[in-house]
Amino acid sequence: MIGPPLEHAWLVIERGLIAAFGRGPPPHSAAEVCDLGDAIVLPGLVNAHTHLEFSELAMPLDAAGGLPAWIGRVLAARRARETGTGEDGAARTVAAIRHGLAESAAGSVTTIGEIATMSAPRAYAGPGPAVRVFCEGLGLRAAASDVVARQVVANLDRLAAAGIASGISPHAPYSVAAPLGRRLLAEAGHRRLPVAMHLLESEAEAELLTHGTGPLRQLLEELGAWDFSAPPALLPPAEWIGRLARAPRGILVHATHIDRDAAALARLARHRDRLAVVVCPRTTRAISGTLPPLALLRAAGIRVAVGTDSRASNPDLSVLAECRTLVDAGLTSPEEALCMATVHGAWALGFDHRAGRLAPGRPADLAILRPATAPSGDPLAAVLDPATVVAATLRRGRVIAGRLAG
Repeated sequence: MIGPPLEHAWLVIERGLIAAFGRGPPPHSAAEVCDLGDAIVLPGLVNAHTHLEFSELAMPLDAAGGLPAWIGRVLAARRARETGTGEDGAARTVAAIRHGLAESAAGSVTTIGEIATMSAPRAYAGPGPAVRVFCEGLGLRAAASDVVARQVVANLDRLAAAGIASGISPHAPYSVAAPLGRRLLAEAGHRRLPVAMHLLESEAEAELLTHGTGPLRQLLEELGAWDFSAPPALLPPAEWIGRLARAPRGILVHATHIDRDAAALARLARHRDRLAVVVCPRTTRAISGTLPPLALLRAAGIRVAVGTDSRASNPDLSVLAECRTLVDAGLTSPEEALCMATVHGAWALGFDHRAGRLAPGRPADLAILRPATAPSGDPLAAVLDPATVVAATLRRGRVIAGRLAG
């Protein structure tokens, strides 16, 4: 992603890093040569936003009724998974995460931005995609802020002890009261961690924040999360964006309706040196009946990355399918879509110096694809051709899915 495609090319890997690449005959000094034949080699893809805990679902949850109704079904699915007590529920979550990591690797993903409600470092151990785990915190009741904040800190400590990159995620403006958000973002600043937050993803969100009414308010009441004696202090998106921008790197997830919030868009554009938007096209289309406002974000100079959200809202975890959705809708070019899935995703996660592009000295995180026929036109279009298959995925030069030969 740092120059035009190279035809008839070679690439040398040494000690898990890219040592060199070029075109023509490979260097004679190579200790072992693997001829890939007709193949396309890309940087490993970056799934900048997902919830792997739902990777065991065979199909997405019903999205009828929009975000509030879907959230209710998500919570029910989580409760169903955790019907076993203690280790039973945790073991099911670990199994789901590992399933999602394996599916991601098989789909050419080498780097993931994961949102996690529990700390399960062992779920991310072993060969597979590199993961930054954003520890999620949510709560509207003032009395619960200390408990939630302490749990997030404990989760961060467990991840750090396991050597896993982390971040912090105040869930959303409708689920995080101002005091809790302040504590979570202060912790992120203290630890110099990136942050991520779901923002502007539903018209119901705007109704709750503006008028204190609507289906999200009803859902929160049904869940017992709304304190009638002391209604929560809810902040508008623009205020959250300003607070997220104090972190070294920040992600706005979805931003589907940012075209209706001039203050939020202006604040985001002002802080575009530290903030990115991650869009999940198929999830947005299923839940909101629309696609992300790419033209608006592009015009404002915002970096946009791509994610899959989860199998609770998506039929699979394919980043290529997300890119294809945007290209097929005429919202972007194959080149821009693949930059979203590599360079921009790595930047959003704070991994811009070790993922997202092929360059000497960088980790050999590679996606190797096989087109059904040799590309006759734009090779980047061939990457998104549904007939093109993922042959192998390498992280630091090791095969983590598929195989190089055959």
